[in-house]
Amino acid sequence: MNSDSDLQIAGDILEVTHLLQPAREHPTTVAEFAGLARAIAADRSQWEHLVEYDATSRWYHRLRTGPGYEVWLLSWVPGQGSGMHDHGGSSGVLTVLQGELTERTESGTRAVEAGTQRVFAPGYVHEVVNDALEPAVSLHVYYPGLTEMPMHAAQCAGAEGESVRDAVTA
Repeated sequence: MNSDSDLQIAGDILEVTHLLQPAREHPTTVAEFAGLARAIAADRSQWEHLVEYDATSRWYHRLRTGPGYEVWLLSWVPGQGSGMHDHGGSSGVLTVLQGELTERTESGTRAVEAGTQRVFAPGYVHEVVNDALEPAVSLHVYYPGLTEMPMHAAQCAGAEGESVRDAVTA
């Protein structure tokens, strides 16, 4: 009977440092962007003190930038929404930090609770709304950084009165 294990055959991977990839300073994959969002969400000291609530329009704050990406912090009081939109050529990760948001797409509606992430590709059409009775806070990572956010007029009645800058950060 042969008792060779992978470790016996290959050796200790930590001893062959030339095979290890260096840790990246900035994320480059969807999984790494989702991980960045989870790490920020877990460290409330990075964002909690910055949150403000505005009854007239969604509040937003650019929390961080890196090579080709942006991280935005948004607050949503009850009833506030983004309107139906896409993110142009940007992919994104939406993470709810506290409260609950509702995401509407052509295929249906889903509740997005605190700790939940939604990942989307360029051209993904959705609307995000706070249908709850309590305020919500969300984190948005865009790669590449968001340069356009086309509104879908036939379905965006909830976007009336919001500025273009508000629309860009949904």
